[in-house]
Amino acid sequence: MEVITDQRFRRTMKYIRALLILGSIGLGLLVLVVTGVLIYAKVQGPPPLAVPQSSLYYSDDGQVIGESNNGEKRYWVGIDEISPHLIGATVAIEDRSFYKHNGFDFKRIAGAALADIKAMAKVQGASTISQQYARNLFLEHEKTWKRKLLEALYTIRIEMNYTKNEILEGYLNTIYYGKGAYGIQAASQYYLGKNAADLTLAEASMLAGIPKGPSIYSPLISEENAKSRQKIILDSMVKSKYITESDANAAIHETLSFIGEHSHAVTQIAPYFQDAVKQALKNDLGLDDRTIELGGLHVYTTLDTEQQELAEKNVSTHMAKESELQVALVSMNPKNGYVKAMVGGRDYVESPFNRAVQAVRQPGSTIKPLLYYAAISQGFTPASLVRSEMTTFRFDDNRAEYTPHNFNNKYAGKEITMAQALALSDNVYAVKTHLFLGEETLVKTAKQFGITTPMEKVPSLALGTSGVKVIDMANAYSLFANGGKKVKPVLIKRVEDHRGEVIYEYEKENERVLKPEEAFVMTHMMTGMFDKKLDGYSNVTGSSMINDMTRIYAGKSGSTDSDSWMVGFSPQLVTAVWTGYDQGNPIEIVAEKSYAKKIWVNYMEDALADEPIKNFKAPKGTVGVYIDPESGLLATDDCPIKRLTYFIAGTEPTKHCIDHLDHDAEKPTEKKKEEKKEKKTWYKRIFDWS
Repeated sequence: MEVITDQRFRRTMKYIRALLILGSIGLGLLVLVVTGVLIYAKVQGPPPLAVPQSSLYYSDDGQVIGESNNGEKRYWVGIDEISPHLIGATVAIEDRSFYKHNGFDFKRIAGAALADIKAMAKVQGASTISQQYARNLFLEHEKTWKRKLLEALYTIRIEMNYTKNEILEGYLNTIYYGKGAYGIQAASQYYLGKNAADLTLAEASMLAGIPKGPSIYSPLISEENAKSRQKIILDSMVKSKYITESDANAAIHETLSFIGEHSHAVTQIAPYFQDAVKQALKNDLGLDDRTIELGGLHVYTTLDTEQQELAEKNVSTHMAKESELQVALVSMNPKNGYVKAMVGGRDYVESPFNRAVQAVRQPGSTIKPLLYYAAISQGFTPASLVRSEMTTFRFDDNRAEYTPHNFNNKYAGKEITMAQALALSDNVYAVKTHLFLGEETLVKTAKQFGITTPMEKVPSLALGTSGVKVIDMANAYSLFANGGKKVKPVLIKRVEDHRGEVIYEYEKENERVLKPEEAFVMTHMMTGMFDKKLDGYSNVTGSSMINDMTRIYAGKSGSTDSDSWMVGFSPQLVTAVWTGYDQGNPIEIVAEKSYAKKIWVNYMEDALADEPIKNFKAPKGTVGVYIDPESGLLATDDCPIKRLTYFIAGTEPTKHCIDHLDHDAEKPTEKKKEEKKEKKTWYKRIFDWS
């Protein structure tokens, strides 16, 4: 028994000696590695401070249209020119142990790792101010091990070669505070109109919370989020003994006024368009704010500067200066989705809200082409007849009812064709068609056309009561214009990094989502709003634009109490225009109701002035016949009006119109009457005599 115990003891001691030897070797290697890293860091010396580079934005023809950072939004100030309140607030919330550690807070790292493991997700950060400053010296922000290793080396070099105050000064001058403000001086001037040295405790604690998420904690975006973040910072300052409880209480209740203006405003070409491009860089390409603003990117956009100038000119020309209506315009190439011009409002400086891509407004009757496309695909034709008269629809066992009205309460009082219903914008025809197809049909069709906003399954959806975005309507009509091929609004063609390497390039899709023959039948029907041959109980809705047109267009206007729309296209260009009040007030001035149409037709004419006049080409599977616009039947020589109308082959009318057979018949002369009288039968003559 003693022998076995002795053997076990010797074996155990052997393992212990092996572990001690391995541990010593490991520790020695670790010491060597750490020593090597420190020697390397010392030999390398102070890291070169990467100078932020402006990101440049180019138009479709290569012209520079914008620059993300022109030096007026970034100012370097010394540590003694920064409010002590701001310094305390930043250290308290970002890195309480900043003055104690040597670049890495290992206790904090362990705590963050434990929190992440418990949550099975990245929930807590552990980066020190030194690490964040090192990260800010990089133009690349990709999440790779190489970048993390280099960041760690930079952190060591920074800590070895700079004092804590120098590190803090650099950090506070490079951190991003949103809206193009880099550094605390730029942020102080943008948000509060004062220098960083003059910040009060309340102001400093508010600004210190922004860098965690400029799009979330900016007081100009969400006062509630900003105030909540401010309280957390003040509590941290109390715990770190920078301030007292009474100081914090006074600061949290102090009323602050924010300006939201840079000290030097910069005029840019197409500012609304450029904002949309930056959002696309962030949301679609996944780039962070710093890379977008200071990454030295070269962003090649789809903007046509001439068309942009024409769009802005026509908005200015055709909207009265005293009018308070707002406007949005999106113009696209329907073949590839390139956005050629964008207007998001009347004055970017007064209101940077981009109504072209952010506002959701009721489209009114501009939704009808999508409805009628669905009807065409289910057997309707341009000659399909539906009665136009005031109609009350009842639902849920007569417990609910809906009565759509036409403009000025005018109705045909008889059956009219789909072609005429579209040209006159007959609402009763639309609702009847919508209910016949089923309310779900238009909802699905809208998604098919790229409408991104939700559609409500209600009878009034046929009249455009569910909100849409202007850019989505331009995109939807592009599918008609290009024969049914899928497109999406494209703002960016290519992006290069600061080294000139391509990091993104747009690839055109070639998917067909509409049948070309059905798309063309609808396109030709949409030319009807400009054709007086379709006048009926009222004039066609595009009658006011006809005299300004020099080429064939297809389109549809629309209106609600607070919205005016005109969306239309040629084979080369599609444009959507909206005008209305931001708050949804009713448009009551008659002249203001025509702004959208005037802007649209004059812009289209100007933009296409140097382009060849092109007609819409009928694809295979369609046939064009002359019909009588009233009856929808094949026109005869006796019909006073004949309109060429296209149908899907096999669905065109086969019967001829008989409503006008005597229209041009010669009135009988007296001689002919006598001859006819003489030819009466004998019993008729006796009857006449008697």
